[in-house]
Parts: sequence; C-alpha cells; structure tokens
Amino acid sequence: MMMTLRKRSILWKLHKLLQTVFYGVTCLDDVLKRIKGRKDIKFLTAFRDLLFATLAFPVSTFVFLAFWILFLYNRDLIYPKVLDTVIPVWLNHAMHTLIFPITLAEVVLGPHSYPSKKTGLTLLTAASITYISRILWLYFETGTWVYPVFAKLSPVGLAAFFSLSHIFIASIYLLGEKLNHWKWGDMRQPQKKRK
Repeated sequence: MMMTLRKRSILWKLHKLLQTVFYGVTCLDDVLKRIKGRKDIKFLTAFRDLLFATLAFPVSTFVFLAFWILFLYNRDLIYPKVLDTVIPVWLNHAMHTLIFPITLAEVVLGPHSYPSKKTGLTLLTAASITYISRILWLYFETGTWVYPVFAKLSPVGLAAFFSLSHIFIASIYLLGEKLNHWKWGDMRQPQKKRK
C-alpha cells in the first residue's frame, strides 16, 4: 500500500510540476507584457502557448476524464477506498477535478497559438511515451502497479489500454485546437520559411 502510494506520488508530482511550470510561465508572460508591452517577449508567449497546447490542456483533460470514468465505473481500479484514509477528499478533487475547469477557463479567457499538428502531436506523443515508460519502469522496479487497473490486464490488454489512451489524449489535443479556433479564430504559430 505505501509503495503504491509513493509511486503514485511520483506521477502526481509530474502532473503538478507540469501545471506549476505552465502557470508560472503564464504569470511571467502576463507580468512582462504589462511592464514591457507586447514586444521583446515573443519567445515566452510562444513557449506558454506550446506548453498549453501540447501538454497542459490535453493532460489535464485526460486526467480528469480518465480518472472519473474509471472511478465511477469501479473506484478500486483507479483509487481504492483505502486511499481516502491517506489522501483528503479536497486533495483528490484538487488533483482530479479542479484541473479541468481551470484549464477550460484558460481556453475561454485567452487565445493560444497552436503549433502545426505534426509538431503538437509529436510532442504529445513524446510526453505520452515518457509517462508510460515511467509507469512500466516503476512496475519493473517494485513489482506492483501504480494503478490497480493495470494488474487486471494481460500484456496485450496493457498495450491496448496504453494505445487507446494515447488515441484519446491525441483526440483531446485536436479538440483543444478546435475550441481555441472556435473562440479565437486561427491562432496557429507562423511557419518558418524554408530557404
């Protein structure tokens, strides 16, 4: 139980680190725009938009949807009742519920320039592979799965689960691009000219 909790803690920290970096960059971008005006911070704004488009929106939405779908189907697959004694309800909601409305508000309240689909999906795929690798590495190191649902799956079932999860998160990326386009118009990052 404690080993699984420690392993989950590592994965939660990765997600929280992503959120912290994104909102830290967003805050810095906003403050510098107020101080300096719109010039001289194009790199920071582009980095903020890239983080949001390829990681913050898709990952937050995926965590919210995947967690609550599995929780409502059978909570023991994702968040066994024994965790209620260790993790307060408010913290569970901070990690798995509040991230979605906050991220959705970011879509509605501010425009984001999206990279090309190829770049965005490549970065998202790299992040997904890194996360899945971390899950598998933790299993091979300790012999227990971070989430109980994985213990119920065969190797083929795991491959299917990870593949479907990636398709799902890629679809969320495309949805985020559509929502941004619907609200703000075409905000793609300009393509570099080839010589």
